[in-house]
Amino acid sequence: MNAEEYLETARRFRREIVEPNAAQWEAEKRQPVAALKQAADAGLMRLETPVEAGGFGLSFLTKLALCEDMSRADMPFIFALINTQNVAARLSATPNPAHQADYVPRILSGDLFAATALSEPGAGSDFAGITTRATKVDGGWELTGEKGWITNAEIANLFVTYAQCDPDAGWRGVGSFLVDATRSGFTRVEPYALSGGHGIGAGGFKLDSYFVADEDVLGGPGDGFKSAMSGVNGARVYVAAMCAGLVADALNKAVSYGATRTAFGEPLLNHQGLKWSLADVATELEAMRTLTHAAGVLIEEGGDAVTRAAQAKKFATERAVSLIEACIQAMGANGLREEHGLGRHLISAKILGYTDGSIEMMNERIGAALQKEYAS
Repeated sequence: MNAEEYLETARRFRREIVEPNAAQWEAEKRQPVAALKQAADAGLMRLETPVEAGGFGLSFLTKLALCEDMSRADMPFIFALINTQNVAARLSATPNPAHQADYVPRILSGDLFAATALSEPGAGSDFAGITTRATKVDGGWELTGEKGWITNAEIANLFVTYAQCDPDAGWRGVGSFLVDATRSGFTRVEPYALSGGHGIGAGGFKLDSYFVADEDVLGGPGDGFKSAMSGVNGARVYVAAMCAGLVADALNKAVSYGATRTAFGEPLLNHQGLKWSLADVATELEAMRTLTHAAGVLIEEGGDAVTRAAQAKKFATERAVSLIEACIQAMGANGLREEHGLGRHLISAKILGYTDGSIEMMNERIGAALQKEYAS
């Protein structure tokens, strides 16, 4: 399946499965497991996994297009899907053939959900400050600690987990390990009741002397941190794409409403105040897309995307809430009706402002590059 075919399949899936059911999924406060398995059946989990490992080997820019389009219907759904497929793509590149033979096919088929566990109840943006400890033992490592704010924690049974191997070494001591939730020493924490975001399945787990064999170490001390930061840059860019999808859908509904609803004898869209307000939304949406694409190109080409990824996420998450609010305002009280989904979009935009680094942390990343990139 090429990129065009994949994206058409995704658009059809959005229209037929996600759009009609997203509000109900949130009302039931659960992850839509059946729909995620349907997405796997449609091939959507195979996005970035190489062809030789059973995937489609599609580009990061295709990933961005998927994230924007699917977010028009339901951001939590695509967030859960992307985070599972991320692990399949990651494991397809490990030197352990057992990962490729066992875990990857099960993720691609929807028989196994997966997640990445970086954050902890007391460590988010300060990733080097994680306290989950990995201790070397015969044949592997023992992990003890607690992870929190993990996407898919409600349903995943496989976690790429980051732990500190040497507290005195700071980030240089962070390693990454493959954790199977069905094994001894793993305890799942009750999923968080996340307003408007139950489909993400955010939650956590505790590890008590959990044994990881040497062959399930994905990155030793220092390497784990580097791979995590690389993944975070990519995540910041696809989060920006998700924001663009939320705003695009809100704008579409506001413009359509304004073209048909009349006031004072003519369509609302003919009134300068509303028309200019939506013109501002349209302009900022295109700016959001441009920043996201520029960062996405750097990710795809293997360039240094730290600053551009932070700028894309900062602008997108900082502006999305206000832009969706403007679209709701353009529709008056009708904009609050559940059938339009703009209330869910508003909360989703707020959630995205905290994922993979807050706006304040994006300012830190951008600020650190000011002299290098903006001083002559």
